[in-house]
Amino acid sequence: MGGALIEGALRANIVSPADVWVHSRSAESALALAEKLGVTVADNNSHVINSCDLVLLGCKPYQVIDVLTEIGAALPGDAVILSVAAGITLAKMEAACPAGTRIIRAMPNTPSLIGLGATGIAAGSHATDKDLAAARTMLESVGIVSETTEAQLDAVTGLSGSGPAYVYTFLEALASQAEKEGLPATEALKLATQTVIGAARMVEQTGMTPRELVNQVTSPGGTTVVGLAAMTEHGFEASTAAGVHAATERSREIARES
Repeated sequence: MGGALIEGALRANIVSPADVWVHSRSAESALALAEKLGVTVADNNSHVINSCDLVLLGCKPYQVIDVLTEIGAALPGDAVILSVAAGITLAKMEAACPAGTRIIRAMPNTPSLIGLGATGIAAGSHATDKDLAAARTMLESVGIVSETTEAQLDAVTGLSGSGPAYVYTFLEALASQAEKEGLPATEALKLATQTVIGAARMVEQTGMTPRELVNQVTSPGGTTVVGLAAMTEHGFEASTAAGVHAATERSREIARES
């Protein structure tokens, strides 16, 4: 995810490769990123932050506090930390840093890897509007951004963070049944994929609500209304709601456990 955000920022000309320094516990990963994007590999984390305006934490959640403890004392006074680690709260990160450290927490999702991400961001107690704007600019280079409270990031996780997996499962079910109804597997998946893309674009581009678009597609006694009734009977809406709720609750639990 860190690599995707750096690539997006470079592609959007938010920053130049010469101004980006990266470090990873995996030297191979850092070198591969440097070769791909033209950025510079630093010997250690402290080297990265020597002249940074924005420090992107793209490490695993269990590594965040250790990294912050390592770099905290050397952070430039005007540096902003942007964390994309799940479950590590702003309060815990601020406690690991010198007083007054400006931190922003973000929850991007995997479509950020292709520039179609959906990200929620929340500011820490010392972050300014300018800091939030800088983080937003970077994150918007890989998709859309919604500013939230930190408590709302759990719902962002349950919706857009886990949501791609819900959509993939839906696509798999659509294509699988279409294959059973007589379509070749490759054609079934191609049609199912384009149907989901097209339907999402209709919501995005028409300004109509999903319910208005449903009503536009259905007609009394037609195929769509029968299909929707069967899906409702088998718990489609209820299971979708349950999935978002369960993922949101698990996000809250992870934050409490970390």
